[in-house]
Amino acid sequence: MTQDKVDTYIMTNQKYLPAKKIVFLKQKLLEIDETKFSLVSAVEMKDPTTLLLVSIFLGTLGIDRFMLGETGMGILKLLTVGLCGVLTIIDWFTIQKKTQDLNFNNLMLVL
Repeated sequence: MTQDKVDTYIMTNQKYLPAKKIVFLKQKLLEIDETKFSLVSAVEMKDPTTLLLVSIFLGTLGIDRFMLGETGMGILKLLTVGLCGVLTIIDWFTIQKKTQDLNFNNLMLVL
């Protein structure tokens, strides 16, 4: 892939990905061919800010964990009201990093 395409992709999607792994991702994107880029651009990215808002307002019901695909934790938070609020508060501080890691892992599955 060309350097310009990779730079454009990174610039448009950097808020969805962990900052520490962008250099590694850039190297991987430079190695792939043009046909695989359409698969990369089709990967659905979840917005960390949206998940933070969902966690703040609906975190005690486990909706944030369901959106991340963590069904077990979602059910646990739903049945225990976010472990009496403790797990909900922890998620407020960690949900954005978990979302970025999920986006990165989904992208790596395609690459």
